[in-house]
Amino acid sequence: MHPKALLDATADLVGLVLKFDHPADQVVSRFFRDHREFGPRERATLAETVYTVLRKKQLFDHLSPSGSGPKERRMAILGFHGPRDFLKSALNDTEKRWLDNCDGVKQDDLLERHRHNLPEWLVAPLKAQLGDQFWPLAESLQQPAPLDLRVNALADKRAEVQKELAKAGIKAVATPYSPWGLRVDGKPPLNKLDAFTRGAVEVQDEGSQLLALLLDAKRGEMVVDFCAGAGGKTLAIGASMRNTGRLYAFDTSAHRLDALKPRLARSGLSNVHPAAIAHERDDRIKRLAGKIDRVLVDAPCSGLGTLRRNPDLKWRQSPQSVQELTAKQTAILQSAARLVKPGGRLVYATCSVLPEENEAIAEAFGAANPDFELQDAAALLAGLKVENAASLCAGGEGGTRYLRLWPHRHATDGFFAAVWNRK
Repeated sequence: MHPKALLDATADLVGLVLKFDHPADQVVSRFFRDHREFGPRERATLAETVYTVLRKKQLFDHLSPSGSGPKERRMAILGFHGPRDFLKSALNDTEKRWLDNCDGVKQDDLLERHRHNLPEWLVAPLKAQLGDQFWPLAESLQQPAPLDLRVNALADKRAEVQKELAKAGIKAVATPYSPWGLRVDGKPPLNKLDAFTRGAVEVQDEGSQLLALLLDAKRGEMVVDFCAGAGGKTLAIGASMRNTGRLYAFDTSAHRLDALKPRLARSGLSNVHPAAIAHERDDRIKRLAGKIDRVLVDAPCSGLGTLRRNPDLKWRQSPQSVQELTAKQTAILQSAARLVKPGGRLVYATCSVLPEENEAIAEAFGAANPDFELQDAAALLAGLKVENAASLCAGGEGGTRYLRLWPHRHATDGFFAAVWNRK
């Protein structure tokens, strides 16, 4: 495609995404459905440019007023994913001079907000938690996330799948913590691989895999994934149960559960039972009260641990939306806890980095439910043969009560988990 045409299309897409009417991935997907003329290379340029603009929006907002033309074009130029000479062939002389001046700006000369590219309301809680580690986190959140795969342990071994991928020209290394994970180099077209179509691998962040591992579901048990969504953790749990017992995948969104169906068919699992529920107090929940061995509550959250993948969330969330979520998280966790039988396990998890969605919810639940005993997450992970388990955890004496994953420390999304056993 001609550089000018591609830049024009990129600017159009940037303009649509910056309206923040819908999640960025949905806007990008719809744009591609409406514009079938783009090949894989053009799609990559469009998508990566959009995500660069979202990751560095405050910096680009600072630089763009000195340019000319529509703002979405200036933002697209600043974030353009591709060779500089290709981009410059689409620019006029004024734009080229402006871009050279922008490229010459030194990081050290920028204000803090133009370096961290985070909303101010998010900066304070992150600095309070991380201290001098705030800047490594801020830098990591401006980079794309790696592509992690989970090998379906029901039918395949990680080392064998790794060799299979290598034969297909795809370099993959074993993830350092999850026993099921492979980290892939680049973004190959996985859906064309036999390993994908036969269900040997699923795309899943290593941190998400660790949540399923922490539940430690056994053969023949009754298990509930309370907020299953599209079922990534459901599939991991079902495989760890060796396709035995009964695994309920509950969610209030039938649409999200629909996305589980093709994945479930590929996986070879027959112990998974997806079910849409009206709310956390649905009659299905009441009928199962006190009968379930293990319950995972991967609660609806701000998603601020996933900013490498979903950078629009930092501009779409707010203190008010987080406050609304914490009320929902509290109610969902309390309702899910009713399912757990004596001696059973409850795991509460989020992909947030905010204490009010994490430790505060866990501590309030523990205070209100003395029949649930908090477990040491590091000890559980060590018992599951996870290497350097203590480095994945924080909180309490010894700093190992909760799973606490960070992009800059662990190369995963930001995750939290608390684990209780019912007395």
